[in-house]
Amino acid sequence: MKVVVAGATGAIGRPLVTALRARGHQVYALTRDGRGAEVARSLGATPLVANVMDRKDLLRATERLTADAVIHELTAYRHAPPTHYHSPGLLRTNALRETGGKHLVELAQRAGARRYLTQSVIFGYGMRDHGSRPVTEQDPFGRIPGDVNDGLIGALHQAESHAWRAPGIDGIALRYGIFYGPGASDAFTRALRRRLFPLPSTTTGHTGFVHVADAAAATVAALERGRPGQAYNIVDDEPASWEAAFEATAAAIGARPPLRLPPRLMRITSPLTAAQMLDFSIRASNAKARTELGWAPRYPSYRDGVRTLARVDH
Repeated sequence: MKVVVAGATGAIGRPLVTALRARGHQVYALTRDGRGAEVARSLGATPLVANVMDRKDLLRATERLTADAVIHELTAYRHAPPTHYHSPGLLRTNALRETGGKHLVELAQRAGARRYLTQSVIFGYGMRDHGSRPVTEQDPFGRIPGDVNDGLIGALHQAESHAWRAPGIDGIALRYGIFYGPGASDAFTRALRRRLFPLPSTTTGHTGFVHVADAAAATVAALERGRPGQAYNIVDDEPASWEAAFEATAAAIGARPPLRLPPRLMRITSPLTAAQMLDFSIRASNAKARTELGWAPRYPSYRDGVRTLARVDH
């Protein structure tokens, strides 16, 4: 297929472009500037320089383009995940999912693409404790809670809505777990080495993680075999606690264990991070992705995948 990837030079974009090309697909990489264009070329993709947030600029840059699919993998977490609800990275990422997603769907329609895949996140099931049962794609997703999480949840809801409501488009939503791995964990491992990324002194919740190489493989499988109008949880096999994930990463890169802070202080200094670690707990199931996409994670648990960090960390 001829596939347009928005976010092709990001944490998942780079392994995704590599995986797409390994399957024989022709990749066009949307990027904002010349530096991104150079990275795209180095990955074997054809760069398209345009600002996704500027509809006219995007459509001008892709005026003569024809494609079979468009994949939305844009975020603004270039340097590190956001720690506050008003972090510029989170606000811009929300806009990329809402406005950027709308523009990318229009691009797909104009380019004659039938398939449109969008990045979503398991946070959309709700920033609360989901208990010990497996959470599947049949569970409610994107319900606005009426609290500080409205912007995050609303943006995920909009991203998926764009995929499913556009006429003539076979939309698919990929509800990823927390990315980690080379490229995705670089800022985190640097902060962990300097003990700048603390943990609450008490954590009880679990979340779903996924290595970026596994996320890329699942995305290619969804492109080729996913059912239109469907969502897929893209997580590894073993929900993990934040404590276990942090400690496994520290051990893999030879860093000291992370500092621990009282939960009250975490909520003051890093409210979004605190909510993810203290309020959110989920055991997302990947059974549907396994069955329908024929996908299985190469790294079944976080403990397996962090070994890849030891080979690239400096």
